[in-house]
Amino acid sequence: MQPRNMSMSGVVDLGAVKAAQEAKAKAEQARAEAARQGGGGAVSPADLVIDVSEASFESDVIQRSTEVPVVIDFWAEWCEPCKQLGPLLEKLTLEYNGRFVLAKVDVDANQMLMQQFGIQGIPAVFAVVAGQALPLFQGAAPEAQIRQTVDQLVQVAEERFGLTGLVVDADAQGGEEREAAPEPAGPYDALLEAAVQALDAGDLGGAVQAYKNVLADDPANTEAKLGLAQAELLQRVQGLDAQQVRKEAAEKPADPAAQIAAADLDLVGGHVEDAFGRLVDTVKKVFGDDRDAVRKHLLGLFEVVGLEDPRVVKARTALARALF
Repeated sequence: MQPRNMSMSGVVDLGAVKAAQEAKAKAEQARAEAARQGGGGAVSPADLVIDVSEASFESDVIQRSTEVPVVIDFWAEWCEPCKQLGPLLEKLTLEYNGRFVLAKVDVDANQMLMQQFGIQGIPAVFAVVAGQALPLFQGAAPEAQIRQTVDQLVQVAEERFGLTGLVVDADAQGGEEREAAPEPAGPYDALLEAAVQALDAGDLGGAVQAYKNVLADDPANTEAKLGLAQAELLQRVQGLDAQQVRKEAAEKPADPAAQIAAADLDLVGGHVEDAFGRLVDTVKKVFGDDRDAVRKHLLGLFEVVGLEDPRVVKARTALARALF
């Protein structure tokens, strides 16, 4: 089933809607789609484990970390524990199937990187997520401990930064060609059409309920998830006094509720970067539950625009810097 264009002209930036439709499809159905379509847009398993040098570090680690967590293995040929840890990390990298990428750094050939990370001994393992470096562990840790650490890393990357990982080409893994996945059972076409008609009629409550009806039966339905996020955004700004909202936001730069309301208005008006920048700035000014509320709302707005939109990638990096 092809995603349909939602009739929200004049209310929501239609370019953002289109980007969101494409991004959501990739984020949540990418692995299945890549296998079904011959691995188009996917990476091979060999691309998940890479050798990194000082020259390639910016592109292979920093930039790539805005799409997928990058685990860095600092090692050397003469290091016996490294010879135990390296193959284990490579095995887990393939097993996690694109949830993270393993970057191997030979410290003898890249001593500047070793100094920049403050490495005192090897093996040493770090991660870079959305441009930010995080120490993981040092030494040849047992597999159970490494798995627990990787699980936590993947969870943080997904929940805090929306990083869903890379698509791995199933054909490149030597697997048999898969048949096209069947359409999900259920009256989704009718329900989704009802949601669109409700949006056209200005019945945002009806649209929200229609999308929720689909998700209750098919929680992974990308079109329903996208539509619900957009309908709820429109519902939040419905009836707001834009002048008053912006006045309160200007007077209360550290008030999460005021800034969130203004960011919603920014996004609905097509001012995507203003919306993102406003909430990133707010994250820097608040703490505790307030900070978490702003962070979660910003991640929700990323979903509306589309996780692969360049503006989202840029804002996600800014968010990471604000949080750490």
